[in-house]
Order: sequence, then C-alpha cells, then structure tokens
Amino acid sequence: MTLRRALPALLAALAAAAPVCAQLPAHQTPPELQGVGIEEKLGARIDLSLEFIGEDGYPHALREYFSSGRPVILNLVYYSCPMLCSLVLNGQTEALRAIPQTAGREFEIVTVSIDPTENYRLAAAKRQAYLASYERSDRGWHFLADYRNNVARLAEQVGFRYRWDDRTKQYAHAAAIMVLSPDGMVSRYLYGVRFRPLDLRLALAEAAEGRTGVTEKILLYCFHYDPAARSYTLVAMNIMRAGGALALLVLGFALYRLWRRERLQAATHRNMVTAK
Repeated sequence: MTLRRALPALLAALAAAAPVCAQLPAHQTPPELQGVGIEEKLGARIDLSLEFIGEDGYPHALREYFSSGRPVILNLVYYSCPMLCSLVLNGQTEALRAIPQTAGREFEIVTVSIDPTENYRLAAAKRQAYLASYERSDRGWHFLADYRNNVARLAEQVGFRYRWDDRTKQYAHAAAIMVLSPDGMVSRYLYGVRFRPLDLRLALAEAAEGRTGVTEKILLYCFHYDPAARSYTLVAMNIMRAGGALALLVLGFALYRLWRRERLQAATHRNMVTAK
C-alpha cells in the first residue's frame, strides 16, 4: 500500500483518536474528579488508635494489626464497588501469590471499606472470597468496616482522596495500595490494578526496614461509562488518554515508515534509470 492510498485511512484513524486525547486535557479535571486522587504522604504516620469493625462484628484498633512487627499492606476500597476496587484487590492477590512471603507470617494486609454503610458481614464475606483466591493462608488478611467515621481520618492521613457521587451512587477514587512500616509509617504507594511481584517484594522489604520508596505515579480512577452523558465520566479517563496517545504514536510511526519506504523505492528507481 502506498502512502497516498493509506493516508486517508490513517488520517481518519488519527481523527478518531484525537478526541480521546482531547477529551480530558492534562490540565483539566472533570467535575466528578475534583478532590479525588492520591496525595503522597511518605514518612507520615497513621493513628494506630483508630478503631474499625472487624469481621467478628467488634471494634478493633489498628494497632492490633501492627503489633507483630511486620509491614502492613493497606487497601482503601468499598466492597460493593462495581469495578475498580475488585480489580485492585484481584491484582494484589495475583501479585501476592507470586511472591515467597506469606500474609500472616512476613506481613499483614488491612483492607478497609470507605463506605460507612457497609457492615462487618459484607467485610467477612469479602475476606472469605479473597482468602479462597489467595490460596496461601487464612491468617494475616483483615477486612474491616468503618466505625465512627474513622475511615475518613485514615484516608486523610495516607492522602487517599475520594468522594461520593450522588447521581451515580458510586464513590470516585483512585487505584492504589499503600505499604506501611511496622510502626504505621507510610513507606510506599503502588498504583494501578496490576502490581509487579518484584515491586511488592521491594516495597515490603523497605517498609520492614522503616524506609520510604518512590513509585511512578499513574492514576486510574473508578467510575463507569455513562450512556446518558455518552462519555466516560471517570474510570478509564487516564486509560483512554494513554490509549489515544499511543494510537497517535503508532499511526504516526506507520506514516513515517510508508513515507520512508516510498523514498527508498524512488531512490532505487532513479539509480536504476541512471545506470541504464
């Protein structure tokens, strides 16, 4: 295919990709995401006296999960989340299965619901499901429900910004897990819905030694495609932006290769004519 024949199709594809990139300029935040994101607070310490409702239905202070001298993986999710929270927990579980360390032995996991209406029964059901998926240990992974609005205090202390959207009846939040030292210091943030086992191992090692680490910050936001608005109100905004940019790069490279091939063919033809 020549560049002249391919150009209309490629330009059409570029035009289709451009709105995806332009849909959310880098400097512009949609209204639904105002105040949502992650403010890294590396080195800050959380309040270990904060209490939450455990799977047994009774209040438990966070210090109970930090008393073993082991680092702690912290998840802030909500159990009825229709999409991103499950992806985060699934990705975490997959990474956990791929590392030699085991929850309850070398580290602890604390998963807390940001939804104050979710109770300990739902937390217990989630715990049972994820422990079955983990297939490694039935200890060391704790699922908690809110108590006296302490989850808002905990989220503030680790810089986890979220908000309730009344129109869609969902929470808008980013995808990340936090790794804390045995004394409750924020050591590392890991972003996204897939976590490299090596990154998780290093984060746990750093946290165990009371050190902080830096991870590239690429935020994904939780929400859904809104048919009424005919747009992605949240969830894959960043994915769409990255996908659009990638499409532009790929198509631009294809144009360049076609142009370069035609130049080489033209040069070869001229050389053949000259040789005659």
